[in-house]
This record gives sequence, C-alpha cells and structure tokens, in this order.
Amino acid sequence: MDKRVLLPTDYSKNALNAIRYAFELYKDVRCDFYLLNAFHVSGYNLDSMRVPEIGEPLYEAAKKEAEDGMDRLMEILDLHPDNDKHALYTIVTFNSLTEAIRNVIEKKDIDIIIMGTKGVTDAKARVFGTNTVSVMERIKECPVIAVPSDFSVEPPKEIAFPTDYRTHFKKREIEYLIEIAKLHGAKINVLHIDRDKDGKLSRVEEENKKLLMDILEGTDYETHFLSSVKVSKGIHLFVESKHCDMIVFMNRKHLFFGSILSNPLVKEMGYDPEVPILELNDN
Repeated sequence: MDKRVLLPTDYSKNALNAIRYAFELYKDVRCDFYLLNAFHVSGYNLDSMRVPEIGEPLYEAAKKEAEDGMDRLMEILDLHPDNDKHALYTIVTFNSLTEAIRNVIEKKDIDIIIMGTKGVTDAKARVFGTNTVSVMERIKECPVIAVPSDFSVEPPKEIAFPTDYRTHFKKREIEYLIEIAKLHGAKINVLHIDRDKDGKLSRVEEENKKLLMDILEGTDYETHFLSSVKVSKGIHLFVESKHCDMIVFMNRKHLFFGSILSNPLVKEMGYDPEVPILELNDN
C-alpha cells in the first residue's frame, strides 16, 4: 500500500515549506499526500456549545476563504515538477486542528504527519508554534515531523537521536527513523547524555542500549557519549558539531525529556530548532 502522509496547512510560508520538504523526503516512495486545512469561524468558540450552522453567512464566508486558500495552494504546487509516484488530495473542514487531524488519521489510515513549526498566527518569539506543540502532544497515533520555516528542502544526511537508554525500545517505534535513514543514506547518531555524572551505564541501560543496537542493525549508525551537561545544551552543541539535519525524539511522558514538547520544557530548551524534528510515539 502507498505511504499516506498528512500535510496540515494554514497556507503560511512555513506550511508550504513543510509540504515541499515532504515531497523531497519521499520523492522515491509511492505516496498519497492529504493536504488538510481546519478552518474556524469568527465569533465561535470550538469548546463552547455555540456551533455555526452550515448556510449561516459567517460559516459560508469562512468556508469559502479556506477553500479559496486551498485552490491557491494547489496552483502553487502545480508549478512543481510532476512526480508520478505522488497523488495529492485536499480536505477543508470546520474543526480544531488536532480533532481534524485525528479524524483524517482514522479515516485515511495516515502513516506520518509533516507540518511547519510555526503558522501565520504564531509570534516570532515562540520556539514552537502553538498548533505544532498541540499536535505533537496530543496525537499519538503516528509520528510527526516539524519543519522549521527557513530550513532548506533537503533530506537528512546526519540524524541526531538523543536517548538515556532508560526504557525499552520497540522496533515498531523506530521503523520510521530507520526508513528515512535508509532512504537517504543518512547516518543515525545515537547520543547518550550522562545525567548521573558517573560516566557509566547501569545494567538496565546497557540492556536497552544493546536492544537498540539490535534494532538498528543494518543501518549506518554511531553511538556517542556526552559527559554530564544540561540536556538542551548538550543536544544543541552536538547538532552543531556534527552538522545534523534532523533530530529524533521519543515522546514518552515523564522520561528523560519529560514530554519534550510540553510547553514548560519547550521554554526550558530555549532552542529554536534549525533542523526538522521527528517525534516518535510510544504507542
């Protein structure tokens, strides 16, 4: 079956860049791409009981604006070189972004989500856009790739994979990372940051490390060890030194990073990503 990729868009420059990145990332893979715009109606709150009715002027105006935006986006994408492996489908719906995504995942059996880190409504001061954080926090059914607005549309060659080896790895969690690495001949750099300041791994950590190495067998990978340093700083320095062009996180609650993209930790990271982030879910 073709890979099914969901591309949420608010018609921003960042969203367009993420779409182009997705096309390039999977240029040699048969893919169905679903372009999704979840629109809102001014004066209505999705959390309240006030829901606009189809046919109401405000609803129809918002829907037309969203559909016109999708038409313009398709005109832009029509200028791209054709790829006979790729098929594009459009979805415009009145809903919150996370609920709209959840619905499409269920109906279309989506494999992966690729979106921008920021949208048209996100302040420049934010590390991640509100919508991106919300999707990465709430959507557990499939992995998410967040693409920075200024990142060049090039597939990864050096991937950073920070881990503390404190939890078991599952092959099904890691398969998207392995697939991307093999597609583009990328090296996976497994990065361990020593939080215990003793320079050693416990027996459990050693067992989990061996399990990960077994899962990664057949890929180009390398293990790295950083002596005790603040996690966010360690990742940042490593990415810079190795010229990594993708960072991979396991999104597991209360472990290592906590949930890496929870709002308090995003602020703590103080790290506006310059490379795409692949978030893998423990599901």
